Amino acid sequence: MLIGAAIGVIVARNPVHSVMFLVLAFFTSAVLWLLLEAEFLAMTLVLVYVGAVMVLFLFVVMMLDIDTSTMRSHFMRYAPVGIFVAAISVAEVWSVVWLRSQGLPTMARPEAAPADYSNSKVLGEVLYTEHVYAFELASFVLLLAIIAAIVLTMRRRPGLKLQNINKQVSVNPADRVRIVKMQVEKD
Repeated sequence: MLIGAAIGVIVARNPVHSVMFLVLAFFTSAVLWLLLEAEFLAMTLVLVYVGAVMVLFLFVVMMLDIDTSTMRSHFMRYAPVGIFVAAISVAEVWSVVWLRSQGLPTMARPEAAPADYSNSKVLGEVLYTEHVYAFELASFVLLLAIIAAIVLTMRRRPGLKLQNINKQVSVNPADRVRIVKMQVEKD
């Protein structure tokens, strides 16, 4: 399912369909993390990538020069893809829960962890001790990406109206307001 969704991201001609396939790919990856008993990573993947990154991707898709009126008028054309992606996501979660509750073998199970084992604690210990330099480098690269995105959107465009605060503050009210007296004729 993950490979099919990844191929769908690349092959889809419509950017909205591509984004929907990417949501399916992220959700399928999260289900694989659940099968490996890495619940923290699975929920992080869903919250961060499906929740935040996909919203960002949708904003980028909306900022492209796509005829939105045509897309709005053909909303029902995209509904089957969205329903399909949602149904597969729900089916994956349901199958994991059902297979685990029935005790059926799903795949080679990892070693059982003790009851006081915490994925987040172990992940934090490894991340902030062994991989602290890679973590800092990744945060620096993300900071540079945010700054680059801001710089790219702050470009000058022809016909862009800019606000001149000094000119607005120093205006004389007499130059802006004209009082007109009107007389009403009585019949």
